[in-house]
Amino acid sequence: MAIEMSRQGITFNQEFEMTIFYKGEITGRRRVDFLVEDLVSVEFKARTQFDDANLNQGINYLEAMRLEIGLLFNFGAKKLQFRRLINSKHLNPDC
Repeated sequence: MAIEMSRQGITFNQEFEMTIFYKGEITGRRRVDFLVEDLVSVEFKARTQFDDANLNQGINYLEAMRLEIGLLFNFGAKKLQFRRLINSKHLNPDC
């Protein structure tokens, strides 16, 4: 993926790590497989099937990183699976 994005001129950070804060205190760190164009989180899995934990993790990453869109790919199933994730709290001042 990194090779192909580089060849296409797409900017990305691989294994991007960010610090998570709660009320000004550091609560932990999260690492996403790829952060593309500083806009899209991309996560790769190798499981027989997506489950709620995988989807929830992807949404949590979006919320923590304040991103709107993420992509989740699973290479472990018989056929490639993918999901587009949307952070419904993105830019919503009430959330």
